[in-house]
Amino acid sequence: MPGLGRYLAAALAARFASEGMGMAVVLLALQRTGSAAHGAFVLTAWLAPHVLAAPLAGAAAARSRRPRLFHVGALAGFTTAVAALAFLLGRAPTPVVLAVAVLGGSCGPMVTGGLSSLVAGLVPPGPARDRAYGWDASTYNGAAVTAPAAVSLVAAFGSAGPAMVLLAASGALAAGLAATLPYAHPGRGPAPGAPRAGLGSGLAALWRVRELRAVTSATTLAFVGIGALTTTAVLLATTLGSPGGGGVLMTAFALGALTGSLTLGRITSVPPGRLARWAMAATGVALTAAAFTPSVTFTAVAFAAAGVCDGPLLTATLRIRSEFAPEEARTQVFTLGAGLKVTAASTGAALVGLAAAAPPWILVLAIAALQLAAALLHTAVAAHGPARAADPGRVAASGPPAAEPPAAEPSTAGPSTPGPSTTAPSAKGQPTTGPSAGSATTAPGPRTPGAP
Repeated sequence: MPGLGRYLAAALAARFASEGMGMAVVLLALQRTGSAAHGAFVLTAWLAPHVLAAPLAGAAAARSRRPRLFHVGALAGFTTAVAALAFLLGRAPTPVVLAVAVLGGSCGPMVTGGLSSLVAGLVPPGPARDRAYGWDASTYNGAAVTAPAAVSLVAAFGSAGPAMVLLAASGALAAGLAATLPYAHPGRGPAPGAPRAGLGSGLAALWRVRELRAVTSATTLAFVGIGALTTTAVLLATTLGSPGGGGVLMTAFALGALTGSLTLGRITSVPPGRLARWAMAATGVALTAAAFTPSVTFTAVAFAAAGVCDGPLLTATLRIRSEFAPEEARTQVFTLGAGLKVTAASTGAALVGLAAAAPPWILVLAIAALQLAAALLHTAVAAHGPARAADPGRVAASGPPAAEPPAAEPSTAGPSTPGPSTTAPSAKGQPTTGPSAGSATTAPGPRTPGAP
C-alpha cells in the first residue's frame, strides 16, 4: 500500500484547515469589524460553492492528463484563499473578500470527496481497502476535534489572524504531501475508447445505481440535522444552566465520532449499507435520550454516544461510493456526494436559526427524528429500488474470489494495467468479450455479501 501513510497525513492536514475555517472566520470578523454577522456572510460564501463546484471538480479530475498537478493545484488554491482571507477580511472591500471566499470554497470538494477518491488507487480491493476508508474517515473526525480547539487556543493567546495563518500553513503542508503521492503518468490520459465522464455522469450514477442513491439520499437528509446540531447544542446547554457548555457538547460528539470511526468503522464483516442504517438509527436514539437529560454532564454523555454511533457512517458511505461508483465517474461521485452533504448541513444551520425560539429539547428531538427518517429512507430505497444494471465494460472475471487479481488503480491515482479479456455469455447467448477483474474498467472491488 505505497503512499497510504502520506495520503492520510495530507488528508488530515487539508481537513484540519477546512474544519478550522468556520470558527476562525467568525472570530477574525468579530475582532476586526465587531460583527460576527460579517463573518457569517463570508463563511456562507465559502460553503455555498461546494455543491455547484463538486461535479465540475470531479469531471475535471477524471479528465485531467496530469492528475498530480490538478490535485496539488486545487489544494494550493484552497490554501491561497485561506491565506488571502487572513489578510483581507475586515480590511478589503466586502465584495473582494466574498469573491476570494467563493474561489476558495470552489476548491473545497477536492479537499473532501476529491481526496477520498484517491484511496481506491492506493489500496487494493477487499478488507484492506475497507480499513483504509476507516482511517480516511478518522481524518475528518480528527480534524473536527483538533481544528476548532487549535483555532480557539491560538486566538486566545494572540489573535484570530495567526489562527488563520496556521490553517493556511496546514493547507500548504497538505499540498506538499499530495505532490508526493503516486498518480497516473503525466500525459497518459484516458485509454483509447474508454468512456469519458461528462458533467452529469456523477449525478446520473448517484441516481441510477441503487446503492449510491440510497446512501446519498439518506446521508443528505441526516446532515440537515447534523448541520443544526452546533447551534442546538449551544441553546440546549444554556437552558440547562451552562451558557458555555455548547462547546463541551460538540467536543463530546466529535470525540465520540472519532472513537466510532476508529472502532466500529473498521468492522469489515458488516455490509456497508447495513452499517450505515445502524449508524443513523442509533445516532437518532442517542440524540433522543439527550433531549431528556437533566444536566450538561449527562447530555455530554448522550452526545458522546451519538458521536460513537455516527462515526461509522462516513466509513460506510466511502466504502459504498468506492464499491459501486462507475470507474469513469468515481471522482464525481465522491465530490458530488460530499458537496450535497455540506449543502444539507448549511441548510440545517439556516433552519435552526429560524426556529431558535423553540424549546431546545424540541430541536434536539427534530434532529434525532431526521436521523431515524434517514435510516428508514435508506432501508426503503435500498430494498425497493430497481436492481443495479451491470455497466458496459464492468464484467467481472469468472472464478473464485480468492483467485481474483486486484483491481487496477483509477486514472486519477495511478496507472491501470489491462488484463486479459474474458468471454461471458450475453443476454442473447452470444459470447461477449469484456475485461477481466484486473482491468481498469472492472468494478473497483468485490461486492460485499448482503449489501443492499
